[in-house]
Amino acid sequence: MTLALGEDRHVLSHEDARQLRAALDDALYRVREFTHTTGEHRPDGSYVVARRRASSAGHRKVFEDAHAVQSCYDALPEAFTAEDVTCASGGRRHMLVWHFAEHPGYDCEIVSRQPLTARKG
Repeated sequence: MTLALGEDRHVLSHEDARQLRAALDDALYRVREFTHTTGEHRPDGSYVVARRRASSAGHRKVFEDAHAVQSCYDALPEAFTAEDVTCASGGRRHMLVWHFAEHPGYDCEIVSRQPLTARKG
């Protein structure tokens, strides 16, 4: 197998190519756990927000990529409740409010639990 990186070309054996692929998959796959949610970067580029310690599909939201999650967040007002989260439905909306508040990549915090309300900045 020949691997091309810009102008450079590298010849790899089948076994070396398999090891490189495994290393790349490991580098691209990452799960971060927070108090209420998890964020999973998958090798295919998708990003999954899931309720922590839940196993059913009803407790997760799969986004095409991390940019789609950011777009969902950017569309929210400065103070928002689960009802404002239109990129998901049902209980996934609450889960996303928690995720935005817990994830350090979003400047957001919970300001009320009843109703669940978060504020940016």
